[in-house]
Amino acid sequence: MKKMGNFGQMGGMMKQAQKLQAEMMKLQEELGERTMEASAGGGMVKVVANGKQQVISIRIEKEVVDPEDVDMLQDLILAAVNDALAKSQEMVSSEMGKLTGGLNIPGLM
Repeated sequence: MKKMGNFGQMGGMMKQAQKLQAEMMKLQEELGERTMEASAGGGMVKVVANGKQQVISIRIEKEVVDPEDVDMLQDLILAAVNDALAKSQEMVSSEMGKLTGGLNIPGLM
């Protein structure tokens, strides 16, 4: 009889794992719709990224476009993109941590 108890516990764990997987898939979908914005150069370059770590928009103010200093514009864009992606990753990690209770589950965003 003891073996049946172990199978029952295993079945319960499988149901919990399936429920967690469904919740995680739903959360990943929701996070794909959430956005984070970052800027550089005092707001002259703004980048928006979603929870799938995709850059969805870049806005550059005309005043920062200087044909004589393309390197500065490139640096501002790079800084804003990296900041937006970092914020997006932090958001995803935070939300996933809430769902998993802080467990580090390999393969999650």
